[in-house]
This record gives sequence, structure tokens and C-alpha cells, in this order.
Amino acid sequence: MPRTKGDHEARRRDVSEAVWRVLAAHGFGGLTMRAVAAELDATTGLLTHYFPTKRDLVAYALDLLEVRSDSRLRRTAGEGMSALRAALLDILPLTGEATVSNRIWVSSWDAALGDPELSVDYARKYARSRDKLRDLVTAAQQLGELPPGDPARIAAGAQSHVLGLVVQALFDPEAFPPHRQIELLDDYLATLASPPPTGDDGHAAPT
Repeated sequence: MPRTKGDHEARRRDVSEAVWRVLAAHGFGGLTMRAVAAELDATTGLLTHYFPTKRDLVAYALDLLEVRSDSRLRRTAGEGMSALRAALLDILPLTGEATVSNRIWVSSWDAALGDPELSVDYARKYARSRDKLRDLVTAAQQLGELPPGDPARIAAGAQSHVLGLVVQALFDPEAFPPHRQIELLDDYLATLASPPPTGDDGHAAPT
């Protein structure tokens, strides 16, 4: 009986789930054709139908990770600072699902750094994230919740802050449990919302 398009799509979903389970358990360092085949209870020959090379497998895994991250349930928020805070909280490993996703993202950095094409793609991904944060910063400034300033620069600082928290929380979860991550983020946002100190002449004091 000939295989149908539905059979192909179902098999591709099975492969995707197997790739995801390998990533969750072993990170990108453990992502091999053999590991995915074993998880799928199939042969490596079957996998070459979907991924002719290891690089194809890695590229697919990165796309799968992005799709999974984008489809994750996001916090609802209003406008301005509350929306900015919600977007930054969504990045942090505050839940089991978010922790797994972040562990995979961080483990993928080595693969991306070792491949110029993937490095460029990653730079674009982070740039798109900064653009979204920039728009939220601009909205908060328009509402008077943030002082004037370059929104792109503020967004870059906010992204850098939460990515630093991600790394620390993954390596030392006891020192950076969810409640402390939230406290540190709120402390950072409070400094953004505070106007810069001024000198005697009323201008911003040098830092």
C-alpha cells in the first residue's frame, strides 16, 4: 500500500518529537543521528531521508527550538512597562518548560558559534528579539513610564541583562531560583524607570 502525505507528515512529527527529547536530555552536544534514531526506535538510514547530513539535523533542531519557543504560552500584559516586564519574564527559566528550552538554547550556542552561517542566523534571531523589546520600550516612554533615551540601546541592555540571568540560573539554580530572578529583573527595571541623577546645573550628572 503506498505511503500517503498524511503518513509522511505523521512520521515527520515523530522525528521532531524524537529530536526534541534528545535535545532536552542531552543538549546539542548529544544530538547525533544515532541518538535520534535510538529515541525513534528506527535506523539511521531512515533518518538520512530527512537529514542527509549532521548539519541538516542541527539546522532543523534550531528551527524546531525556535518554533517551540514561539508557540509557548506567553504572559498577558497591558501596555508600557507591564508589557516590557512580561516579555522579559517570558525569556527567563521560571518554569520547567522554560528551563528546558533555555538549557537547549544555551547548549546550542557552541554549534552556532562554530558555523558562520548559523552564527549569522543567530545574530538575526537576537536582533529580532531586540526589535520587539525596542518597540515595548518606546511605548513605555510614550506613556511616561520610562525617561527619554535611545530605545534601541535600552532594549539591548535589557536583553543582555535577562540573558545573563538565564545563564546564572541554569548553572546555579539554587542561588537563582525563580523568585530571585524576578526580584533581580524588577530591580533592573526600577533603575530604568528612575530618571538619571542631575548635577547642580540641572543636567544629567556624568557616570
